[in-house]
Amino acid sequence: MNRTIDIATPDSGRSGPGLERVFTQWSRRTLFGWMGLFLLALVPVASHVTDTPYLVSAMTRFVIYGLAAVSLDLVLGYGALVSFGHAMFFGLGGYVVAIVTFHAVEAGPLFGWPGTTSALVLWPLALACCALLGVVVGYLALRTSGVQFIMITLAFSQMVYFILVSLQVYGGDDGLMLSRRSELPGIDLNEPVSFYYLCLVLLAAWTFFCIRLVDSRFGMVLQALRQSERRAVNLGAAPIPYRLTAFVISAVGTGMAGILWANYAELVTPDMASWTKSGELMAIVILGGVGTLLGPIAGAAVFLGLEQALSAWTEHWMFIMGPVLVLVVLAGRNGLFGQWLRKRNGQARQ
Repeated sequence: MNRTIDIATPDSGRSGPGLERVFTQWSRRTLFGWMGLFLLALVPVASHVTDTPYLVSAMTRFVIYGLAAVSLDLVLGYGALVSFGHAMFFGLGGYVVAIVTFHAVEAGPLFGWPGTTSALVLWPLALACCALLGVVVGYLALRTSGVQFIMITLAFSQMVYFILVSLQVYGGDDGLMLSRRSELPGIDLNEPVSFYYLCLVLLAAWTFFCIRLVDSRFGMVLQALRQSERRAVNLGAAPIPYRLTAFVISAVGTGMAGILWANYAELVTPDMASWTKSGELMAIVILGGVGTLLGPIAGAAVFLGLEQALSAWTEHWMFIMGPVLVLVVLAGRNGLFGQWLRKRNGQARQ
């Protein structure tokens, strides 16, 4: 009789309740994503109209953290891999950019290479280093699970942190100033609005890639391993290759965020790879909604917004932020946006 009723009823072998849920899934996710992208694209306009130039800088910081949060959510939300060391990729990406730029502008050649400030060379090099570290850490950590996996990723992150502290030639504990921002043909990265839009485009492209990835056959297998590893293995799925691939992809995305942060702050410090930075990224993902990809982006806005507001009020802002995060977790296990986003597929996380 009614077309909608026919879709919702399981009488047909080709249609069923799943089709209606898929439509809801894409409509909600698409609406949320496009609305967010539209609002973020208007930030420079709003900054100009309201004469608040610092708004672009503040939102650039948010977009960069959003990129790192989406990358972490890929393994945390869809692979059930609780990595407490993802900051090592954030720090490594930034340090590769800063060190190579330092040798290109101020110091002598690095292993016979004069260095470069070209983003087309420098950024892929930094991402390759993050991918290599991701392969090593992931290969070793994925031999374990649960608390052991958490501790191994944390140990590697602290190892990277102390290595960066020990590099006295690159500033040691004080960090290294970026002598010059990377150079990208056709884009002036020294211009705040241009740099902001570059970060926004990279965030949108990476989020779209991650969404397509989790909706692909690869993503379905990854989620099957999360739900029941024994059942997935009996169906022929090998856990290590899928999880290792997801871990490396996540490392590359987090490294990209570190590259952008180095160019944004024009300073890299060992704190970029510390366990506290990993904790911040974890808190952002949980706050926005684990396993939603779009939720952590909104979670980054809420987390950084609260941090900015509370730090302006008191220097002990973490004493307030901590209970707020605890209340969010207790009140809604899916975070601030996870429940709404998960309704798109008709179920909440079990």
